[in-house]
Amino acid sequence: MKKSIALTLVLLLLTSCSSQSDAIPKVGKVSTCDVISQGSTKSGIDFPCIDGNSTINFSALKGPLIVNVWGSWCASCKDELPILLAFYAKAKSKIQILGVDVEETSNAAGADFIATSGITWPNVVDPDGRSRGFFGMGVPVTWFIDESGVVVYKKIGTIKSLQQLEGLTATHLHISII
Repeated sequence: MKKSIALTLVLLLLTSCSSQSDAIPKVGKVSTCDVISQGSTKSGIDFPCIDGNSTINFSALKGPLIVNVWGSWCASCKDELPILLAFYAKAKSKIQILGVDVEETSNAAGADFIATSGITWPNVVDPDGRSRGFFGMGVPVTWFIDESGVVVYKKIGTIKSLQQLEGLTATHLHISII
């Protein structure tokens, strides 16, 4: 009996002394950022992939690519998520999507949202608001980037339908998803 009480106390002591890290958690269901096309550049800002294994430099991105800036706390971002999920299911062989998780209360909040929402495309996290210089204030924002890395269109606000997203992709990236 005394041994079990002592063991319980030791385990309690060990677990209560551990610090909770704010490191980016590893999320098994989320794609790594290694699949995103990047050119070589020494300028720009690197953002950590939410899977914790790599970084993305926004100045080096190559398309065809859609970059969607979101936050788990954002109602409009949640509204457009089913559209992005449906689009990605149809288009993933033709176009890449990269998510940018911004303004979270913790790194785990975005990772948990990704895991529970069924998002399987790569996502980076902006832990300190540096992406505002690229994307401005507010979310959602969706960028369309061509093969040479040029941002050819910026959609500010919520994407309202699958047809709208397919149309923007056809118009600005010249890719038909239908």
